[in-house]
Amino acid sequence: MANTQVRVSNATHQILRHLSAEVGESMQTIVEKAIEQYQRRRFLEGLNQDFKTLKEDAQAWQEELAERSLWDNTLLDGVEPK
Repeated sequence: MANTQVRVSNATHQILRHLSAEVGESMQTIVEKAIEQYQRRRFLEGLNQDFKTLKEDAQAWQEELAERSLWDNTLLDGVEPK
C-alpha cells in the first residue's frame, strides 16, 4: 500500500480526530469507509438516473418489463411458488 498524503482543512482534520477517538478506529479507516460509502451512493444515484431515463422511454420500458417477465419464468421453471 502506498503511503500518500491528502490535504484536508483544519476543521475536517479535527472532525476526523474526534471520530477516531470516539469509535476507536484510525483516521485512515474512517476516510476509507467514507469514500466507500460515497462511491456506493454515487453508483446508486447513477443507477436511479438510468432507470428514470429508461422509464421515460415508453417502448424501452415495455421491453425491460417483457425481459424481466422472461427471466422470472426462466428462474421459476419447474419451481412451485410458495
